Amino acid sequence: MHRLPASLSAQRYSPLRIRALAIVCAASCIVGSAPYPAASQQAGPTDPVRSAVVTAVTAEIVVDGSLDEAAWRQAPTIGDLVQRIPVAGAAPTERTEVRLLYDEENLYIGVMCYDTEPDQVLASQMARDASLNADDRLAIVLDTFRDQSNAFHFATNPAGAMVDGLVFANGETNDDWDGIWIVRTAQTGAGWSAEFAIPFKTLSFPAGETVWGFNISRTIQRKLEENRWTGARFQTEFFQISEAGRITNLEGLQQGAGLDIRPFIARLWPRPDTGGDTVVGKPGVDLFYNITPSLKLSFTANTDFGETEVDARQINLTRFSIFFPEKRTFFLQDAGVFNFATTGIDPPGGIPGTGAEIFPFFSRRIGLLGGQEVPIDYGAKLTGRVGRTEVGMLDVRTRGVPAADAGNQFVGRLKRNFLEQSYVGAILTNGNPASALSSSTVGVDMRLATSDFLGRGQNMVFNAFGLRSDNEGVAGDNASFGFGAHYPNDRYEAQVLWREIQDNFDPAIGFVQRSNVRMLRVAGSFNPRPNPSTGIQQMYHDVFYTRFTRLDNGLVESWDIYATLVDWHFNSGDSLHSLFDLNPTYERLFEPFEISPGVVLPVGEYRFMPMRIFFTSAQKRRLQGSVGLTFGNYWSGTAQSLRTGISYKLPPNFLVSFNADQTFASLPEGSFVARIYSSEVNYAVSPFLTFSNLIQFDNRSGNLGLQSRVRWIIDPGNDLFFVFGQGWVHDLERGYREFRRQDSRLATKLQYTFRF
Repeated sequence: MHRLPASLSAQRYSPLRIRALAIVCAASCIVGSAPYPAASQQAGPTDPVRSAVVTAVTAEIVVDGSLDEAAWRQAPTIGDLVQRIPVAGAAPTERTEVRLLYDEENLYIGVMCYDTEPDQVLASQMARDASLNADDRLAIVLDTFRDQSNAFHFATNPAGAMVDGLVFANGETNDDWDGIWIVRTAQTGAGWSAEFAIPFKTLSFPAGETVWGFNISRTIQRKLEENRWTGARFQTEFFQISEAGRITNLEGLQQGAGLDIRPFIARLWPRPDTGGDTVVGKPGVDLFYNITPSLKLSFTANTDFGETEVDARQINLTRFSIFFPEKRTFFLQDAGVFNFATTGIDPPGGIPGTGAEIFPFFSRRIGLLGGQEVPIDYGAKLTGRVGRTEVGMLDVRTRGVPAADAGNQFVGRLKRNFLEQSYVGAILTNGNPASALSSSTVGVDMRLATSDFLGRGQNMVFNAFGLRSDNEGVAGDNASFGFGAHYPNDRYEAQVLWREIQDNFDPAIGFVQRSNVRMLRVAGSFNPRPNPSTGIQQMYHDVFYTRFTRLDNGLVESWDIYATLVDWHFNSGDSLHSLFDLNPTYERLFEPFEISPGVVLPVGEYRFMPMRIFFTSAQKRRLQGSVGLTFGNYWSGTAQSLRTGISYKLPPNFLVSFNADQTFASLPEGSFVARIYSSEVNYAVSPFLTFSNLIQFDNRSGNLGLQSRVRWIIDPGNDLFFVFGQGWVHDLERGYREFRRQDSRLATKLQYTFRF
């Protein structure tokens, strides 16, 4: 379930009168009780697995989006798709034909998407790995190991955008994986077609296996309709690989020598504050070798990350660390194997996170220190499988810098899969990027999962973990452990999380959001789907209770209840995500907390109840917007937060957006304003040549930053990047509106892949 971007989950709002709440709740219950059409054609968990034959071909397939070769005409279709939304199990409103071919080098997937209104087909994006949520689209998963948990995924829209990634843990995704493959599309008077060519050299798979897991989904965005080959049930997400069907007849697949060599040349022209232009350049190489068809060795030397996107700005108004995601390609490739049970249960979009995240391995701790880049001399990574055991090993050598000595950081991860969707695992990390002192972390975890809980076709997940850090000079209270249970289904959802994080638990190449606490979260959701005639697609209602207790004195440090009274998604695509969400909160400060420069909250107990309203218009519209308001009590005073966003599209080439996040707080200890502004202007000449521009400002740092990126995909695997960055900072001595140029940076990178 994804209802609201997670970045909006921390907003707060104020109380509403009891009468208004009663009216809203009554209306919700009345509409929610309206029945929706029975899914009489819906495939159940005990139904036979759908299967399709992949046809072998010897004739050349020209990948141009037009399925006009004889091989396409003669190949059988895999069978009709089935509607999942809005009516699970019903026949689709538009016909889709899918055919599968393969030769010595590639798997080919040809799809004809018929449409009775071809001029209404939506395609607003062309950039590599663009979000396709606003578009008509096709999505494919390939479970090459048939482990019902991990897969490759590929997607496109009528404009030919290339989107790919990895699926792990039967639903988690790594969308930053970039494989070497091709897709072309064509729009006609009958609809649109797509032609995929996926090289076997791009995939990992067990030698000699002729059957793979497979599923395909087609979304018709203007109708908010999704059709699938298998798993067409409300409670089944597309990336639940356990629901995939199978494709057969994949005989004699070869990966050649299984070697990819990708040399690169990078150049950097920085202009430091001291003035004067300098040029820094270096060659490097990335190497990928398939030791077996299912076990890959990756190596990088003289690594350069000059093409990496900048982080989105955040202002921290909490007492605890905030999280910035990894964006560097080397660390993102096959990152799912290092995933740990502590990250396995997330709240629905729009619900605040626990505030107690634990990552025993967090790759941003390697090669980055205090926000500054630490050069990487080399890195080696081994990922893949041996039988039913998943293996992940990483070793990186960082160069010495004034703030830290040179050193190696190592991570080892093993997961042994059993049953259909379960595993037991272990992790070991060694190294300390910020200190010469020795440091290591060890841990074990377990996941038990099923999509047929109690024989009723429902999803159920249970996980547990135990971790211990061992840092030189630190003894005792250095463990963390816990468990979680999640019932993630369409109409009803529930979760329980419990974990303990001891005071000295500190994985040196990990991330811990807060320590010296014991956390409990209990939550439930009721999400009915009214009859489509009501105009409402689905209604969400949640209650989340979270409590933290200090380990050193046994006192409650904080608790809060988050109640979603109205989260309605309409058939038009518009969404009223929140209408007076309630968030009664208790906080106890054991030491003063500086919430903003010069504004210090004293030790004591605080009770307040913010409230939230949030609305977004349909993504299918050219002009799309969102507005969120938080208001009410806040710590010792009051605060209002306003979050707005607007975007305009000229499909499929041009997109411009502007977002503002502002908090206005008035406290007895002092008032403050926290502002973040950001804007994107993106232009795609084609799916292979894109220009993207991001400008951001926050008043906490006083920094205005611009990053402009050009990416030219000469051929899949061969890329040329130009990245320009410019920063400005407020010159307070000359007035608020005066900016001084802080730094300039121009980087280029050319990488070329040789496949053997």
